[in-house]
Amino acid sequence: MKKLLLLLTLAPCTAIGQSYDVLFIGNSYTYSNNLPQQVAGLASSFGDTINYDSSTPGGATFNAHSSNATTLAKISQQEWDYVVLQAQSQEPSFSPAQVANDVYPYAQILVDSIAQNSLCTEPLFFMTWGRKYGDQQNCMFYPPICTYEGMQNRLRESYLEMATTNNASVSPVGISWKNSIALDSMINLYSGDNSHPSIYGSYLAACTFYSSIFKKSCVGSAFWPVGVDSATAVFLQTVASNTVLDTLSTWNIFNADFSYVIMGDSVVLTNSSSNYESLMWDFGDGNQSTSTNPTHSYSASGSYTLTLTAYNNDSCFTDTLSASIQIGVVSSLDEKPKKEKTLQTITDLLGRTTQPVPNSVLFYIYDDGSVEKRIRLER
Repeated sequence: MKKLLLLLTLAPCTAIGQSYDVLFIGNSYTYSNNLPQQVAGLASSFGDTINYDSSTPGGATFNAHSSNATTLAKISQQEWDYVVLQAQSQEPSFSPAQVANDVYPYAQILVDSIAQNSLCTEPLFFMTWGRKYGDQQNCMFYPPICTYEGMQNRLRESYLEMATTNNASVSPVGISWKNSIALDSMINLYSGDNSHPSIYGSYLAACTFYSSIFKKSCVGSAFWPVGVDSATAVFLQTVASNTVLDTLSTWNIFNADFSYVIMGDSVVLTNSSSNYESLMWDFGDGNQSTSTNPTHSYSASGSYTLTLTAYNNDSCFTDTLSASIQIGVVSSLDEKPKKEKTLQTITDLLGRTTQPVPNSVLFYIYDDGSVEKRIRLER
């Protein structure tokens, strides 16, 4: 098991040489164009490593995988870093009631099997794409999936539900497809059946998986499969990276993140981490906190490094974000003592020196030049 320790700062910082063991569970959507090997090729191009295995019988559902001897044996054969879970391509797009009955329980069984083997393994749901013209086979039974857009929306909803319910992450491949089609519909992501991926579709999926697993952009990779030209490769790399990294929390991808506001000698911290189990704040002055959104006051001026460490998967995964702040503390020695002022004279409205008398407007003039207007009333 490779435990992950990332040190991130608010300035760009790139971690290199990471290695993960990944098991892919799915069907033909996963094995088409050797998707796992493409993910490994992308990783290798950046000096990273993906060691993988797969269980991908054609048309397999989560129900089938949950009792498949090969799948269960591969889950338990070692301590994986990630286990990718891809459902049958149509099932998660069906009505919420049907998905709750036919998909969610078996996703839970697979996640439980993963956890029983190792709490350090992160389940990663493979959000697939809608068919090019929707699910015409089941359109009459559930009209929302009659179009690509409707089918994609239901897939998104179901996969996100499975991720949040099971404290898992999502690789948003289907949303990468949606964004790619919106930006350049001339790149055909589908094979001839308008369901399975073309080489472009599989490469876009691989790029999405790289960014989901490593939380890094894949733009600039020198790896792309035969049949994909360099310009299209860069386009697909960019679409995938932006889809994943712009909204890590949307996909419930484990990530440490926070913002802060400095107020005098204090800093107010707001945690925006995702899919974590616990937190540790270090304020850079010897003090720490496990609160979600703490406020900390400093006793001395200076530069401090704020560090948030998030933990997940029984603390096997660790993500860290740091920021440097400048605090200015006003001490009592910096404050000038207030000088007592002395009354010099009292005048009336005409500027004549007088004594305090009832029912009159008086001006009290002090030695520091200040003047107070007072109205003296008879009691």
